[in-house]
Amino acid sequence: MTPAYLERAALHYLERYSASVAMLRQTLKRRVDKRCRLRGEEAAAYAEAIEATVTRAVSAGLVDDARFTAGRLAALRRRGASARAVSAKLAAKGVAREEVAAAMENERAAADEGADLEEAAARAYAKRRRLGPWRRPGTRETHRDRDLAAMARAGFGYGLGRRVIEAEETDEPAP
Repeated sequence: MTPAYLERAALHYLERYSASVAMLRQTLKRRVDKRCRLRGEEAAAYAEAIEATVTRAVSAGLVDDARFTAGRLAALRRRGASARAVSAKLAAKGVAREEVAAAMENERAAADEGADLEEAAARAYAKRRRLGPWRRPGTRETHRDRDLAAMARAGFGYGLGRRVIEAEETDEPAP
């Protein structure tokens, strides 16, 4: 296994997926582990080569945690993810808390004055899951508690979840 192999593996992975530094490192480590198991070699011998490949990818601009975080944050918010859910999902991808906090601050700064991003995300989540005002007529009251529980599991506070679930059907949902 050569540094050229690791670089090709990294480029192949980065062609297909947007990744954080930790994700690239984990992917390369997994590939090295698999190959070493098949050949009966020691995987720890390639740790330095993996780090060198990751460092080259970062210096070349192929991997950027700030860009990855901003993109994932925007995508998750469009799908209706709460701030808690976004933080958890990005932490699972190996992004530092400071990076997530900075991306959320940039998101708030870029938003319109007076726009509640968390409420917009809650409405998007409820609409996607067909909760509250987006349920079929006649089934809304019987599923109220279930809808509130779904909002809580998604990371939204009780007050916000209740406001979204109990909103009138004529309320215009946030984009």
